[in-house]
Amino acid sequence: MFKMNDIKELIRAVDRSSIGELTIKGENEQQISISKQMNVGQVALIDETQVPATIPVAPVKVEAAPIQKQEGIQTSSTEETSVHKITSPMVGTFYAAPSPDSDVYVRVGDQIKEDTVLCIVEAMKLMNELEAEVSGEIVEIFVESGQVVEYGQPLFLVKTA
Repeated sequence: MFKMNDIKELIRAVDRSSIGELTIKGENEQQISISKQMNVGQVALIDETQVPATIPVAPVKVEAAPIQKQEGIQTSSTEETSVHKITSPMVGTFYAAPSPDSDVYVRVGDQIKEDTVLCIVEAMKLMNELEAEVSGEIVEIFVESGQVVEYGQPLFLVKTA
């Protein structure tokens, strides 16, 4: 099974290189394909016979990086509070709910725990659940469901105690 840190490192390596596309085949017929964004005039062909009939959902951990105190967020002198920015670990499509007719995973003001699923980022026909890795309150959601997100793009602000 491919580990998320390995996938992130491969994405960075492809991004820094002149390679346009990289495919790695692993154990049990697992495969990862990474490609850079195409220029205008290029066409991508997808072999539909290689797309799985079922879409596996795998939990993905995201890194929460502390950021500067945001204007409008107060901290009390008796309790240390910080704000963490949760970013997208990959390029893909952001989904706020598990399906179009379901409730969203989280809203502004929701209390979350470290293992709370925040959203799904679909990449290469795989649905990747993103978990918070921090406990706190959702302060802001930067993207809307169905929006394409980039690697490292801010998705959520979480106020932690």
